[in-house]
Amino acid sequence: MGKLDGKVVIVTGASRGIGKAVAKLFAAEGAKVACAARTLGEGEHMLEGSLSTTVAEIQQAGGTAIAVQTDVSDEESCAQLVATAKKQLGPVDVLVNDAALSFFVPTKDFVAKRWVRAFAVNVHGPFMLSQKVLTDMIKRRSGAIVNVSSGAAIGPGSGPYRSSGTGGTMYGATKAALERFTQGLAEEVYQYGISVTAVSPSNVVATPGTVYHKLVTGWDDPRGEPPEMMAKAILLLATTPCKEISGRVTYSQAILKEYGWITEGKGKGIDQLGSGYSRR
Repeated sequence: MGKLDGKVVIVTGASRGIGKAVAKLFAAEGAKVACAARTLGEGEHMLEGSLSTTVAEIQQAGGTAIAVQTDVSDEESCAQLVATAKKQLGPVDVLVNDAALSFFVPTKDFVAKRWVRAFAVNVHGPFMLSQKVLTDMIKRRSGAIVNVSSGAAIGPGSGPYRSSGTGGTMYGATKAALERFTQGLAEEVYQYGISVTAVSPSNVVATPGTVYHKLVTGWDDPRGEPPEMMAKAILLLATTPCKEISGRVTYSQAILKEYGWITEGKGKGIDQLGSGYSRR
């Protein structure tokens, strides 16, 4: 018996990194997974990874998955994703909002249209997809939405400052907004038995994106954690009863340790403070 037997799940950002790890784990736990991202085939993006590869690996392992090319910043594309998942797999039980866009540029040099585009992907996308899956979730009075946040949501605090920062202001602002959205939506839909949560990595996850942006030195950087750690934390949040978990903004190793899924942990939420929204 899997933790998600018969459940229908949408995972955005499923072409690589954390999203891919989530899609594979959820399929292994019995879910029927609609894998969504912009990159359908290998070679269509400068980074390795594609929906075709993710779905093929799930199917080869005996799981059920479909690929749905999606631009989460576009409302029509979001609607099509939810409609396709429902038509081919059934009404959506779990939504994992993992897709994200980042540009590490100081605010003074930021191109306005890139700033707007990043908010469209990182904040507006989760809103639009949540709104569209809620129709069936509310009717069924059950469901789970898990938003993938980031330690970047934690601000640098007040000055004086020793450095000029790393150009992460925009990305951090989008993730802070996502955490506030998480708790607001959790309050709104609690009455329907729908949980809404957010989780960030306790330590930087080695993915094609973080390696490209030099946030980690490589796949074996000892400062990081594997994407499978985040996938397990997201599974925990998606399968824990609403009354027990909804509204939680947490960190991968912290929540896994709290529930006994791991015995030791380190990083944000354990030996480092989290964001204001993660304080209980």
